[in-house]
Amino acid sequence: MGKTYKNATEALAGLLRDNMTIAAGGFGLCGIPEHCIEAIKASGVKGLTIVSNNAGIDGFGLGKLMEGGQIKKMISSYVGENKLFAELYLSGKLEVEFNPQGTLAERMRAGGAGIAGFYTKTGVGTIIAEGKEVREFDGSQYVLERGIVCDLAIVKAWKADEEGNLVYRKTARNFNPLAATCGRITVAETELLVPVGQIDPDLVHTPGIFVQRLFKGERFEKRIEQRTTRKAA
Repeated sequence: MGKTYKNATEALAGLLRDNMTIAAGGFGLCGIPEHCIEAIKASGVKGLTIVSNNAGIDGFGLGKLMEGGQIKKMISSYVGENKLFAELYLSGKLEVEFNPQGTLAERMRAGGAGIAGFYTKTGVGTIIAEGKEVREFDGSQYVLERGIVCDLAIVKAWKADEEGNLVYRKTARNFNPLAATCGRITVAETELLVPVGQIDPDLVHTPGIFVQRLFKGERFEKRIEQRTTRKAA
């Protein structure tokens, strides 16, 4: 079988368990691993800690896992489009660890690169720095942030080959490459699946060494989070 599987359920078989940590790619609703999220929902696993820039919206994306009470904690940057998220947080049913967006991206990248932690100016003097080590470098204060390594990463590519080399399109490239590297096991879903050698090596965004399992999605809904149109002249 190699790395390729028929669908999300088969690709995730044997990997899911309660109380695990999952990194999910995507930016808003762009480039989210729709099929993997649906399979995780169907599996019924609970107590999940999800690392993702966004938390989906009500009824779609990671919002589906919130509806079933499957998420215990979110480590995120932007969650403003999900009313259920706010309700769960305010009622104490959901733990939230907010990160500045650049800090979250670097924490994921660092974890994937084997870097335990790094110092950044972002968050110094705010609640972000509470309980964290702060050091001075060249007259400026920096806060220590830890790299993130997850039990599992789920990502969505535009094109992949059978060895797991991935290509993303446009905005989907923001967080998917970072998520793909910071998972101990990475499962990728893709719109196009091609034979090895059909992707120019210079165009590969995530090398196949980071991807353990992949499958071709049958259909992607690709919802638009906020549609803005120009008024007719």
